[in-house]
Amino acid sequence: MSARKFSHQTAAEQPVTVNSRQISLSLSPDAVVIHKNGIEFRSATAFPNWVEMTVSLVSPTDQTPINCTGVVVDCVGNKHEGYHVSMVFTSLSPQAEAQLQHMSCIHPE
Repeated sequence: MSARKFSHQTAAEQPVTVNSRQISLSLSPDAVVIHKNGIEFRSATAFPNWVEMTVSLVSPTDQTPINCTGVVVDCVGNKHEGYHVSMVFTSLSPQAEAQLQHMSCIHPE
């Protein structure tokens, strides 16, 4: 993620699907924060660091699907309260990068 402050964080407007080899999650929009280079989400399932995952989002402007691949860089929490998962996208297409930039709302310090 970026080393900037987020004074306003934008969540997805539609459910977000997160897939790894063993698990597929459909996350509610209020459980996801989108950044220009990754996402953070709440999950009842823990994920090991560096596991590769795919994320499916829908652009709120034109309803086109955005499919991204990334890796988990942090997962903190416990099975009783849930986990906060941070994921960084890798190999974004220029179109996906532009759509994610539009979906995120980042304000520098």
